[in-house]
Amino acid sequence: MDIEILVVPDCPNSAPAAALLRQALDDVGLHDAGFSVRVIADQTAAEAAAFTGSPSFLINGHDPFPEPGCAPGLACRVYRTPDGLAGLPEPEQLRQALAGALRADSESDSDAKGGTPGGQ
Repeated sequence: MDIEILVVPDCPNSAPAAALLRQALDDVGLHDAGFSVRVIADQTAAEAAAFTGSPSFLINGHDPFPEPGCAPGLACRVYRTPDGLAGLPEPEQLRQALAGALRADSESDSDAKGGTPGGQ
């Protein structure tokens, strides 16, 4: 699984986002999984990454918390949580996103190996 946190320079939520992600990975049993932090420093990089705010989480290249209609740009990001808007998703929201990606990876691996009924 490829996991990244995208941030703008000096993002105040960079360290809390990394701590939240580490805890969420541990919670879903991905104790050995690593992740990278990529700094998005200019508008060109924001557009190339479809970056809609800092911090953003990418799991296998996809944002699990898309906000339709948000244009790429250098900005702080807000997340819709059960308690309202926040600078980070709730831990459970991130755990669910990781668990969903883990299931999708597992199903993809099974399909590739002929693990579906009638495969091979």
